[in-house]
Amino acid sequence: MSLYSALYAGVSGLNAQSSAMAAVADNITNINTVGYKGVEAQFKTMVTDGRARSSYSAGGVVAAPIAMISKQGMMQASSNSTDIAIDGKGFFVTRTAAGGQGEVAFTRAGSFRADEEGYLKNPATGLYLYGYRLDAEGKYVNTGNLDDLEAIRVSDLTGTAAATSRIQARINLNTATDVSPAAAGYTKGDLAKYAANNSYTPKTENQFQRSFTVYDQQGGSHTLNMAFIKTGPNAWKAEVYSNPPGDVMDTSVTPAVKSTSGFIAGGDVNFKPDGSLDLPAGSWLNSALNITYSNQAASVPIKLEMGSDGKIDGLTQFGQPSSLISGNTDGGTLGNLSQIEITKEGVVNAVFDDGTTRSVFQLPLATFQNPDGLTRVSGNAYTASRLSGGFTLNEPGELGAGAIAANSLEASTVDLAGEFTNMIRFQRAYSASSKIITTVDDMLREVSDLKR
Repeated sequence: MSLYSALYAGVSGLNAQSSAMAAVADNITNINTVGYKGVEAQFKTMVTDGRARSSYSAGGVVAAPIAMISKQGMMQASSNSTDIAIDGKGFFVTRTAAGGQGEVAFTRAGSFRADEEGYLKNPATGLYLYGYRLDAEGKYVNTGNLDDLEAIRVSDLTGTAAATSRIQARINLNTATDVSPAAAGYTKGDLAKYAANNSYTPKTENQFQRSFTVYDQQGGSHTLNMAFIKTGPNAWKAEVYSNPPGDVMDTSVTPAVKSTSGFIAGGDVNFKPDGSLDLPAGSWLNSALNITYSNQAASVPIKLEMGSDGKIDGLTQFGQPSSLISGNTDGGTLGNLSQIEITKEGVVNAVFDDGTTRSVFQLPLATFQNPDGLTRVSGNAYTASRLSGGFTLNEPGELGAGAIAANSLEASTVDLAGEFTNMIRFQRAYSASSKIITTVDDMLREVSDLKR
């Protein structure tokens, strides 16, 4: 009897509108949840027999809630440096425990704080943030494997050391300097110091020199000198050497011995007619210094940052006295951790109270072919499913993963006015479905009264 199908359709309407109202309740209660993605209640019909022509049997309706996970929430400013948001489609990779243990979860809730052990953790959800640990040169390998990620922890860097990885300098060489008398007979290493009569004296007197303090991986300090002589118009020779020479090893012989000259690197330094640096490809100024210290402490290649070709951001030649305008080196013994900074590229930097900064982790972002197909789990997080497809780990800014916004949080995507409107709709639809049931009940009563 079609009346019974109408009765069941009314019941399905009650169930569907109840599910829709539950979605509204979930959305409203999460209006202030960081990174929450609203659930949209949609409906689909249920048909018993679509070929019917003479009579009709009601099928009803069923609710089909859809989490709008791919919808971007608004960015809200935060005063906490470890609050981060994603402007794009990516997800942070987290686990429910540190040390590579616990279940993997993907989230957009970037409210992270350092816990009692120094790990970055979302205190509301209990999820630990994971990333790639950077080596001494600030590099890593993106394997795409979750097992290669580590829980972000920077507190264990306090009291350790970082080797120097770069020397940056702006130096002006006086264009009025006379050509060095020793220019014609100069050979590489003449500007470096060598041992003679127990005193260190240069074979060729330099015309300008400045020193830089660099550090090995044990935090030990070493002095490197950079010396110059003029060899012609717009042409100079420069060398980098250790002072004292025996502070570095001479690896040109086997076995290596303490250097007697301290020479590390050197070559031509040329300028263009406008005084800017003439830096051809392959110049020694584009290379890195590979140093072996005699104290057996490890080192990393030290990149020379002496300017760009055709620019005045490094070495220049103008009619002013030769001078060091500015110079910087990194590395040294790390003090107490002052704060944590996260760049838009996802690099986690540890800033220490002595002003030293060290890049320690790279945050990857996980992307999915169908983020709306992810499975929601408690803690405002998601897990991969058959509908979402597998994940891909990329740096922020690559392949649509989006950029990371530091000192920001992604707000909930819930529209409160829209949710109240939906509440009215679903409430009225629920009342209408109940009317179907009471009306069918009256009609069935009329049928049963036919026997009287």
